[in-house]
Amino acid sequence: MDPHSQTDDTPDSRRILEGQLRECYGRVVYSHKTHEKCADILLARLRTVKLWQIILSAITTGGFVAAVFGAGKYGALAGIIVSTVLLALNAYTKNYDLGELAQKHKQAANDLWIVREKYLSLLADLRMCEKPLESLQNQRDELIEVLHKVYSGAPSTTVDAYRRAQDALKRLEDMTFTDEEIDVFLPKELKRANKVPEDTDRNFADPQH
Repeated sequence: MDPHSQTDDTPDSRRILEGQLRECYGRVVYSHKTHEKCADILLARLRTVKLWQIILSAITTGGFVAAVFGAGKYGALAGIIVSTVLLALNAYTKNYDLGELAQKHKQAANDLWIVREKYLSLLADLRMCEKPLESLQNQRDELIEVLHKVYSGAPSTTVDAYRRAQDALKRLEDMTFTDEEIDVFLPKELKRANKVPEDTDRNFADPQH
């Protein structure tokens, strides 16, 4: 992308850029959480498939053993049916590697996590007004290029995963923390929830108040 040098660094220009960055940040938050949910869904499905493979293998073996010891044609027929189902299940797992696909979703989520944090830092830099607008625009363009590479190599997500991500972010508030929750992880010098405002301190110190 071409470098930016003609945009006037005005409050209105910064407000427009902030609006775009907020939209991008929100989309990346949802994409990151959706890929995480896709990985969770696929790993749960993989565990279920492996469990059924074990169960069907045991039933198949038991059916043929029973047939050998005189259980008759019905026992053998049951063993054949179950073994056919097991064969189909094994073919499914061979052609559709759930573990590998889950790992790709996990990698996409990891790549999106760092992009998400960079967007958050960019929004903070924009509000602090320490960097010129041109520098912020260039960083935004770089993030767009990084996002393009991540999305190009990421597998497609599902509607179910998106709904789970939406539920986690909106109802369970996965990305939302109160001051008290953050204070738990911080030393007392950095705590905010129970911090006494400076004006209050002066009021107590000044006997005229």
